[in-house]
Amino acid sequence: MVKKTTNLGRHVLAELYNCDSNVLNNVKLIEKFMVEAAVECGATVVEKNFHMFSPFGVSGVVIISESHLAIHTWPEYGYAAVDLFTCGDSCDPLVAYEYLKKQFNAGSSSYSELKRGMLNVEDDKIIETPFQLKAQI
Repeated sequence: MVKKTTNLGRHVLAELYNCDSNVLNNVKLIEKFMVEAAVECGATVVEKNFHMFSPFGVSGVVIISESHLAIHTWPEYGYAAVDLFTCGDSCDPLVAYEYLKKQFNAGSSSYSELKRGMLNVEDDKIIETPFQLKAQI
């Protein structure tokens, strides 16, 4: 009998390139888009915290009942690193990924999806190679 492997969450690590630098350097817009991405993917927003760096760049997190969405931007490179972690079946982190790509006007992007909280897995057993990027150019 084969044990069914269960995971508790999905963790999408997104790379957004050639984004609109003005958007990436606007803390209010980043906060707005991250909260909207959480809602779009079906998550429940609990808390949010965003910070504007000098001379440029934004970091922030949206805490959701299902886990979190986090971002750090490098406007000078048109780049954003986005972390989308959701637990359960009520929300889809890839919906948030697609939403943010559009809002940031990403010229290209890639993501890697990890299964988190893998249950019924033997110690040290490799389930998958997590960093096989799915490029969307």
